[in-house]
Amino acid sequence: MRKSASLAQSSKTKLGLGILAGVLALAFAQPSLAQDKTLTIAMTAGDIPRTLGQPDQGFEGNRFTGIPMYDALTGWDLTKEDAASAVIPGLALSWAVDATDKTKWVFKLRPGVKFHDGSAFNADSVVWNVQKVLDKTAVHFDPSQVGVTASRMPTLVSAKKIDDMTVELTTKEPDSFLPINLTNLFMASPAHWEAKLKAVAASVTDPAERTKQAWTAFAADASGTGPFKMTRFVPRERLELGAFKGYWDPARVPKIDKVVMIPMPESNARTAALLSGQVDWIEAPAPDALDQIKQRGFKIYSNAQPHVWPWQLSFAEGSPWLDKRVRQAANLCVDRAGLKNLLGGMMEIPKGTFPPGHPWYGNPTFDIKYDPEAAKKMMAEAGYSAAKPMKTKVQISASGSGQMQPLPMNEFVQQSLKQCYFDIQFDVIEWNTMFNSWRLGAKDPAAAGATATNVSFSAMDPFFALVRFSSTKAFPPVSNNWGYFGSDELDKLVAAARTNFDEKGRDEALAKLHAKIVDETAFVWIAHDVGPRAISAKVKHVVQPKSWFIDIATMTKD
Repeated sequence: MRKSASLAQSSKTKLGLGILAGVLALAFAQPSLAQDKTLTIAMTAGDIPRTLGQPDQGFEGNRFTGIPMYDALTGWDLTKEDAASAVIPGLALSWAVDATDKTKWVFKLRPGVKFHDGSAFNADSVVWNVQKVLDKTAVHFDPSQVGVTASRMPTLVSAKKIDDMTVELTTKEPDSFLPINLTNLFMASPAHWEAKLKAVAASVTDPAERTKQAWTAFAADASGTGPFKMTRFVPRERLELGAFKGYWDPARVPKIDKVVMIPMPESNARTAALLSGQVDWIEAPAPDALDQIKQRGFKIYSNAQPHVWPWQLSFAEGSPWLDKRVRQAANLCVDRAGLKNLLGGMMEIPKGTFPPGHPWYGNPTFDIKYDPEAAKKMMAEAGYSAAKPMKTKVQISASGSGQMQPLPMNEFVQQSLKQCYFDIQFDVIEWNTMFNSWRLGAKDPAAAGATATNVSFSAMDPFFALVRFSSTKAFPPVSNNWGYFGSDELDKLVAAARTNFDEKGRDEALAKLHAKIVDETAFVWIAHDVGPRAISAKVKHVVQPKSWFIDIATMTKD
């Protein structure tokens, strides 16, 4: 669903409507929150992220319906504020690649783990969950879960049970990134799904329809192994989770009894809901309300994140971005310090996908900075001027997971670039629509003629951060190389990193790949998010890690 390309409407005009919409929606939708141990969260998502095991709504889905309700074989350490999150054991105790065949991995599973329905987690569960997204012949294969999962672990092809607590995973090529990728494959209960299938089988004869209805029923009454279990689900309105006291990790058995999650994509509505006491926690508060939020006793949490907010550029035939001078000029013409001021300081200024000092940063020769005079010179050399600007369209959203404040931010960038002979128009579409079309590519009709797209992304995983945007194997519709950016040289750099199973050697290879991407200017790097969220002072033990994610299970509430 598209909105007008004009973004001239001011944020002040939206404020009253946003407050009214937020307060009224909560007044009618939400019962009393007098319970001492209830935590209520207003998400930026426009809908409840899918609850059936593989969330949508980008990584906000992983944050709010993935990690709380489910576990994966591997997970992220979310206990530290002063160090980057690292991959740690989850439902797998350990893993190792085969010494002679680097496409084979053996995972030793954690014993004694139970799903919310009481069934046991074991090797059969892992095989079943791999099949749900990769094996089209499996009864429970669900095409609706493939897009948000397979692209995040693109080399995994199969799983095989060795014994009850051991499983072998096979990749189509050597891939040292697999343990990181597997943080995205959440384990749903096979027994619970089979019960749902049995319940619909008597009334539905078509096998595909039976499977679809079984997954729909599962989504409304889900069963994972996570620290919280579903207790109530109202599509587009609210998700309620209860503490799972039988959780396998004593450190993450919840002390909060109940979590309520409400979709609220408009930042002013979220802010109004917080200030009126309707919610305890909001994602991405309105920047101009930060002082008021603090004055009312709420805490603002933020931390530098591996989270990139860019314009991803098209390298398809006819794109104006094919001229490297234009790409570099755009990167030199964005007043990022001014944008940071607009956001109340809630962003970091990027020098690429990673900051200098990061092991994957490398030594790029192109310096991303604010130099509009140099940008104008480059644009003039490329044939553009104030009288003849470079005209193009960028596809953006009005809200969405990790999108920060997309309308005012894009308006700011639009005006910043105007001084350097860029005439940028916007195609504003619904977030999930834009996210789903991200894999369709710049050549697809879904792009609607846009030559850049504004989808933020995680930089925790080398595949997410680098490979899927630079490999020719990630061209649409395989993965998110929306702009068809790739070459033989880039493919060789990708292969060098992916096939290096020594951590130091892998990091060195990734640093070379990142430097090449910066020098070729595949993006307009605009901001790194700091994940601002405003939370009631009654909520204690909040750890804001250097991650896209956060762990609710270890929090308490007075």
